[in-house]
Amino acid sequence: MKKILTIQDISCFGKCSITIALPVISAMGVETVILPTAVLSTHTMFKNFTVKDLTDQLMPIVEHWKSEGITFDAIYTGYLGSAEEIEIVKQIFRMFKTDDTMIFIDPVMADNGKMYPAFDEAYAALNAGLCGEADIIVPNITEACFMTGTEYKEVYDEAYVLGLLRKLAKLGAKTVVLTGVSLSEGKTGVYGLETETGRTFCYQNDRVDASYHGTGDLFSSVAVGAVVQGRPLEEALAIAADYTAETIRVTLKNPEKPWYGVDFEATLPDLLRRLGKYNTGIARKHRLTPFRENDIL
Repeated sequence: MKKILTIQDISCFGKCSITIALPVISAMGVETVILPTAVLSTHTMFKNFTVKDLTDQLMPIVEHWKSEGITFDAIYTGYLGSAEEIEIVKQIFRMFKTDDTMIFIDPVMADNGKMYPAFDEAYAALNAGLCGEADIIVPNITEACFMTGTEYKEVYDEAYVLGLLRKLAKLGAKTVVLTGVSLSEGKTGVYGLETETGRTFCYQNDRVDASYHGTGDLFSSVAVGAVVQGRPLEEALAIAADYTAETIRVTLKNPEKPWYGVDFEATLPDLLRRLGKYNTGIARKHRLTPFRENDIL
């Protein structure tokens, strides 16, 4: 069985980070190992939440794993709460990275043009350095702007997206993917670039007019799980995008109005059906445009 290590925090109530990654990736048939960076009573959209930092426990845990000969097919990082944690994660990469280990980074730190509380431009620079060690990164447009020193725009065109991708490529990751990219009214999706070949790919689906905490974690968890299953990246991203959108739609219909997170538990059967129906033919739905090498660099 394939094995993924995910490194991020645990919100005991609230549906995000590890409390999404663990059940979702496990449901996809991939063993999920967790390395919690902190334990929170709820996620940060609640008031008066408690938090217990676990930074000092990270190295003792992974050193024990190393002594036991534990290995991973992928390492997936999400929200990292400090510069110290970023440096520790780099050490973990060096400890467990092999030619067969994929590094998948979701550099969670900003959205809608603003950095999350307690983060600053220095933190963004450290996250950019971490992304340079990845096989795949999936920042949103705001995070990409902070990591590349680009002006954030709410209204943009395809040229702006391609420019961001080229800048992200210079960080060093093998494949860079922008999430939350809207190229036409009522649509949203992803736009990616393979840095070695210059090949780009784009997938757009219908935008759902709602916003919930943890949807980025849901998208990334499905995407990394599908890639580790052996699916092409474009297919994995399409599955993740469509499933996340469908989960938001289902949550909107819930009469209890769970504002704090999406009802992914109700849609996991749908995810498994999607995994069964999707095949590599979905790549034909993507627009593939090669860059010349000097265009990228």
